[in-house]
Amino acid sequence: MRTVMLLAVLTALAACGRSEPPRKATTRPATTTAKVDGPSPRETAMCQRDLRALGVDFEPLPDRQFGPGCAILGTVKLLDVGVPTTNLGAVRCGQARTYAQWARNAVAPAAYQILGSELAKVESMGSYACRNVAGTGRRSGHAIANAIDVGAFQLKDGRRISVLRDWNSPDPDVRRFLAVVSASACRRFGTVLGPNYNAAHRDHLHLEDDKANFCR
Repeated sequence: MRTVMLLAVLTALAACGRSEPPRKATTRPATTTAKVDGPSPRETAMCQRDLRALGVDFEPLPDRQFGPGCAILGTVKLLDVGVPTTNLGAVRCGQARTYAQWARNAVAPAAYQILGSELAKVESMGSYACRNVAGTGRRSGHAIANAIDVGAFQLKDGRRISVLRDWNSPDPDVRRFLAVVSASACRRFGTVLGPNYNAAHRDHLHLEDDKANFCR
């Protein structure tokens, strides 16, 4: 009788063991911050050489990782590109190079040729910002300092050309100027978004060096 009872106990224990198999060990990530891949040190060094060759004055910035999907890697602070630009913070070097060429070789000549005045400055609405694309869960190019928003252009004759106010200006020369600088941006940057894209871009041109070939 004892033998029968012992066998029953062992069988029950074996059944319990089968109902709860041992759990596999899990490894917790060392950090909850999603790492961002940036340009290689070699790419950044080559880009900085290009900026110097263009006569652009800049300050290299240290690499930093912030919140998930947000970082400044291979960035610079633009001090002088030949055309004063307001409100710029960290900008990825490749984006800075493309912006400098656009401001100097497209915007400034267009202002003089179309509007008859030299360009005094470009008014930006910022570069780096740890945020998503509006209305989505996807990080914006601003989250990696790879985008610049431009809201207006100040001329030396005192006029201020605003994307918000003047995109559909009654003055054909003003409309032409904005159309020309937008089209020239599309030839240089990977993504260019403006008032024709959606309401979120009614007051600025979003310029992003991402090789996406998307212009709206």
